[in-house]
Amino acid sequence: MSSLDQFAQGKIDDLKRRHLHRQLTETLREDGIWVERDGRRLMSFSCNDYLNLSQHPVIKQVALAAVETYGAGSGASRLVTGNHPLYAELEARLAAIKQTEAAVVFGSGYLANAGIIPVLAGRDDLVLADELSHACLFAGAHLSRGKVLTFRHNDLDHLRALLAEHRVAHPHVLVVTDGVFSMDGDLAPLAELNALADEYDAWLMSDDAHGLGVVGGGRGSSFVGNTHIPVPLQMGTLSKAVGAYGGYLCASAPVIDLIRNRARTLIYSTGLPPSCVAASIAALDLIEREPGYAALPVQKALAFTRRANLPEAQSPIVPVIIGAEEATMAASKLLADEGYLAAAIRPPTVVAGTARLRLTFTAQHPDDAIERLADLVRERILA
Repeated sequence: MSSLDQFAQGKIDDLKRRHLHRQLTETLREDGIWVERDGRRLMSFSCNDYLNLSQHPVIKQVALAAVETYGAGSGASRLVTGNHPLYAELEARLAAIKQTEAAVVFGSGYLANAGIIPVLAGRDDLVLADELSHACLFAGAHLSRGKVLTFRHNDLDHLRALLAEHRVAHPHVLVVTDGVFSMDGDLAPLAELNALADEYDAWLMSDDAHGLGVVGGGRGSSFVGNTHIPVPLQMGTLSKAVGAYGGYLCASAPVIDLIRNRARTLIYSTGLPPSCVAASIAALDLIEREPGYAALPVQKALAFTRRANLPEAQSPIVPVIIGAEEATMAASKLLADEGYLAAAIRPPTVVAGTARLRLTFTAQHPDDAIERLADLVRERILA
């Protein structure tokens, strides 16, 4: 073996010893909830398509019509020739939903966070991140080349202490957090975070990938509890509840203009296919038109947690924390044998010792299937 292959094989062998090796598994999604995997038909509780809109017949027809009219791809970056006229409509809709002056759409949520943060924070600046923030927030923070510190999860006192100690040494400070945390499903205290950031002249940025469409009346985590929390930097994705693909930032007009001019992941990336943009517009239409439907994933998650004797769900995401990696894999297999796809989540995605089943609930999951899953979790996994 070459030295490169020896290096790679050694790393793989180590991952296998620690039950952390991952493999891509072919998974055919039949509709919003059923999949075929390893020759079996399973009901999936591991997908982020919370409203099942990727399979909605009207939205699929909109996407197909866009392909027929505009072609399969965009052809270039947005600043060259890839800025299809549909983008203007999508960005206006996003800004209206989030109650900001403007919005800009990226190729993905990861590209958005990797591009936005280095524009707003530089070598002399400070980024303070909730320790459970998504990996792409940390990627963007480290690409800024500024100082990056973490605060304990949702711990306002710890954040205040870090601001009091470090704010004076940096021209600019960015505070970043998930709005809905992707592995725990809990919500960030955005109102308190925003007030604290204002107090220290810091800028709050929330990642609402798992909030748009399903919490806050469908508007996302900045609108939970029938309030509007004026978070100045509201980022999110179009690939979860919206059911399409892409990322976005909603902010003031000057900030969006700056991002369009300086975000490398926007400037140097090919634009989204017009079909994705068109599908996103149609999905946002449905979310705004049917708030009752948008509320279903959280309602179903709540029904599950109550029956399984788990802490009440705050979002469509429910963690079943088991701890050990091998035991978590065994629990995932147990549920697969019972007809459910429940993905095992292991380090480094989550903290060592907190391996879990990450269950996600969608608008179309049948109530009886949720009840049976809750019984299995309560009686055979957590007993």
